[in-house]
Amino acid sequence: MESKKNPKAHVGRNSSLYFAVGLALMLFLANYAINYKTYDKSNIIVEQLELEEELEEEIPLTQQIQVPPPPPPPPAAPEVIEIVEDEVEVEETIIESTEVDQETEIVEVEEIEIEAVEEDVEVPFAVIENVPVFPGCEKGSNAKKKACMSQKIAKFVNRKFNTDLAGDLGLSGRQRINVIFKIDKTGNITGIRARAPHPGLEKEAKRVIGLLPQMKPGKQRGKAVTVPYSLPIIFQVQD
Repeated sequence: MESKKNPKAHVGRNSSLYFAVGLALMLFLANYAINYKTYDKSNIIVEQLELEEELEEEIPLTQQIQVPPPPPPPPAAPEVIEIVEDEVEVEETIIESTEVDQETEIVEVEEIEIEAVEEDVEVPFAVIENVPVFPGCEKGSNAKKKACMSQKIAKFVNRKFNTDLAGDLGLSGRQRINVIFKIDKTGNITGIRARAPHPGLEKEAKRVIGLLPQMKPGKQRGKAVTVPYSLPIIFQVQD
């Protein structure tokens, strides 16, 4: 069956072309409308800026109150001067001249004796010129007298010291007692001091050293001097 319509009279055959043309036209118009600028043609008046005059700040006047000065102090009372009659006679001091002439007698002054005070000089046992001499150590050189004295004192202490005392005091083991004493200018034992683990041992050490015999005193430059002496006493307590 043949179509009765004319193909040229068909409206929808170029619809896509018309749509594309219309869309392009609308986009162009929209872009033009967005970017379109308008300007106000009225005249622009540039006015001159006038600054107002500076306002002067009014400073209020304050009145200064003057404080009246304090009243002057009352005048001091006049001192009453009492005149006392001078009834006491003052003797004048006459200073005699100390000048000497040929007629002045010279008074002889007796000789004044000055007593020399002997100082208690202490010289260590290690450096003394002449050591103290223990009885029985008179012979030999100074070094031999020192060695003899040390041996004699050690034997004397070993014989006289009560070693059982440490056990009675409840001590055990090795005991050490440090004793210091002096041999004075007369050869006697003085200034005994002891240091031990127990006061009982110190007392016993002082007792034994006090029994030492009198010695010949030590001498320094020919004069008798005091010589300090140190003696350690060491013994073992038997358990």
